[in-house]
Amino acid sequence: MASIKKYQDKKGHTRYKVQVYLGIDPLTGKQHRTTRRGIKTKKEARLVISRLQVDADTNGVPSKQNDSTFRDVYDLWFTQYQNTVKESTWATTKRLFRLHILPVFGEYRVSKITIAVCQNAINDWFTAGLIKYHTLLNYTSSVLDFAINRRLIKDNPAKRVIIPVNKDNRSRSNLENYFDRAELEHFFECLNDDDNDPQANVFFRLAAFSGMRKSEMLCLQWSDIDFSKNTVTVSKTQSRGDNARLLVQSPKTARSNRTVYLDPKTCRILQQWQLDQRKRLLLYGFNANQGHNLIFANENNEMCQPTKPRKWLEHTLRKYDLKHVTVHAFRHTYATLAFEAGASIKSVQDQLGHSSYKTTLDIYTAVTDKEKNEATQKLASYLDF
Repeated sequence: MASIKKYQDKKGHTRYKVQVYLGIDPLTGKQHRTTRRGIKTKKEARLVISRLQVDADTNGVPSKQNDSTFRDVYDLWFTQYQNTVKESTWATTKRLFRLHILPVFGEYRVSKITIAVCQNAINDWFTAGLIKYHTLLNYTSSVLDFAINRRLIKDNPAKRVIIPVNKDNRSRSNLENYFDRAELEHFFECLNDDDNDPQANVFFRLAAFSGMRKSEMLCLQWSDIDFSKNTVTVSKTQSRGDNARLLVQSPKTARSNRTVYLDPKTCRILQQWQLDQRKRLLLYGFNANQGHNLIFANENNEMCQPTKPRKWLEHTLRKYDLKHVTVHAFRHTYATLAFEAGASIKSVQDQLGHSSYKTTLDIYTAVTDKEKNEATQKLASYLDF
């Protein structure tokens, strides 16, 4: 749609004015019209209209806000992104932008963000030791792709950077973040002797002998356990939403919805804890016989904070001067010792809820010192010279 109007300028000369509709502004969503004045002939006016329309078709509708900052575009992108993922996911993404991405890119005009700017950003994240430096770049790139779709820029400089490489992806601390058989046995001896929260004994027994994730265990209810079959149904996980509020939501992958098998002794420990917990709940005035009661709960009979198991663990590790491990180490421990005991990759994969057997192998098959020594001795015995 375009119009040509004839008028006279201040000197009395005949001139032409054109007004052209170019489409919808990609950022504001409003109609974009442009006007050109001072054209000498009607033929030239038609040429001006043609050039403007061809340019809009070729390069996109020019935005009146082509000085939009990265933060402006991020706000629009994030509104769309929230509708595609769980709250815990977008809340984590929001924190990454707030802490790391927006401080770097926020006030840049998107049209002024260059390859050099993006390269410096990922280099700084990498040098600072941020494990998720690659994720930060991917999120930055997603916002710039959104800007391209809105025709604010033509190219994504974040896709042209050189990604720094961590030459030791599996750090020594990760390789050692598990207990061998003797260490695990000693840990439980210390834990049983400790004045720790009685829930701690049950929690770490279940973690070490089932391989379940901390987030899965902290929202377990008694109705999830079938003592007649020695199984636990895993169908939910604890997460953090916006403003760090605790959520219970479905597991992150389809295979995480699973049945976990328990050994008889672990079941007996859980049954004893159920009886002890009922006594505690009655003392605090809670209904102790409801199936939806949490297995691990705080003094208000609500979900424990995700930091609680770490506090239980650190209390015992410090008191008895034990090897430092994280709560996740008990999942590592389950997998490593299960392999050492002869379990198949498939059975461990199913128990842990991994979507790919490669994940099971890549993360959890740390070879124990015992296995390495046995391999050396077997080779020496075989060669015998």
